[in-house]
Amino acid sequence: MTNTDTADAAGTAAQVVALAVAGSQLVRITVNNDEAAAAVPEIVQRVTDAGFDVPIIGDFHYNGHLLLKKFPACARALAKYRINPGNVGAKHRDDNFRTIVQIAVEHDKPVRIGVNWGSLDQDLLTAMMDDNARSATPRIAKDVYMEAMIESALRSATLAEETGLAHNRIVISAKISQVPDLLDCYRRLAARCDYPLHLGLTEAGLGTKGVVGTAAALALVLAEGIGDTIRVSLTPRPGGDRAEEVYVAQQVLQSLELRSFAPQVTSCPGCGRTTSTFFQKMAEDIQNYVREQMPVWRTQHPGVEELKVAVMGCIVNGPGESKHANIGISLPGTFEEPKAPVYIDGALSVTLKGDHIVPEFLEILNTYVERRYPSDASATS
Repeated sequence: MTNTDTADAAGTAAQVVALAVAGSQLVRITVNNDEAAAAVPEIVQRVTDAGFDVPIIGDFHYNGHLLLKKFPACARALAKYRINPGNVGAKHRDDNFRTIVQIAVEHDKPVRIGVNWGSLDQDLLTAMMDDNARSATPRIAKDVYMEAMIESALRSATLAEETGLAHNRIVISAKISQVPDLLDCYRRLAARCDYPLHLGLTEAGLGTKGVVGTAAALALVLAEGIGDTIRVSLTPRPGGDRAEEVYVAQQVLQSLELRSFAPQVTSCPGCGRTTSTFFQKMAEDIQNYVREQMPVWRTQHPGVEELKVAVMGCIVNGPGESKHANIGISLPGTFEEPKAPVYIDGALSVTLKGDHIVPEFLEILNTYVERRYPSDASATS
């Protein structure tokens, strides 16, 4: 999701493009006021003009029914609408919800019904809490809260279908900020409906906390076969790269071997046998190089995302890991002979020495990619 001011069409479009370049396959933008809604068609056009067809989703809270009616060009330009049932108005909640759904039907747009732990329908929650208090065997409050989230999503989906939205045009999410609760909620939801489910640990946090929490939550759910789309929600550092969310999402899927997005670089953590930091720097250089090359490699070398590279720091596991990779290099550890054997498809190919190991290995890597993953044109020529 972008974090620009949507009214800034040029800035928002630039961030959408940056996220698409990083590999995002869906991008959501907030549409929160007249200026944002008016800017949507220009944003979509700028992204298209830049050569990207990534679907742009409108995120609506409180006033989506008003904005979509007032700005039909916005309604047409967006690829999907996200509605939060807890934030569509207190007095006329169902009417406002229906209005958005009717516009979605008119423009043949899918809808994600996005329930959130922090903005749950309070009327529904209060009614369910009251019913629970009157029960002969009341459940704990958290269990009722969880059930209220699921009930909000499913009731809203039923209302959407009754309003005319096709069953297969509905996506559901129920985002929570605690890992065990997210797992519990999505297990229940998956058992009670067949709608596509959008996963995400909401408000995951900053840095390591956000990345680890998100990875733990998504991995547990995805490993059970639950989930169709995912979003990573990290608190960015000031001036940080928004694409970090994309890289984390991709790595979760790739680590589970559900999808492949970019070559994987295996590297050791280092120990007393590797007092030099050379292999650490080389692993970082190769990882950065692969990331920089992927926008080109993705189009010119189909299948390159399956590539496995190993950069190891000493003789203990270096040769073995290098043999398991498509291409690998085993650097010399402390006091080891100053040479770096390179393995290609399990066999020793060449041994590098001297001060130019990194550029020489990158050249070998490039040659391997061109040979192993030829472009369609070269494959047929």
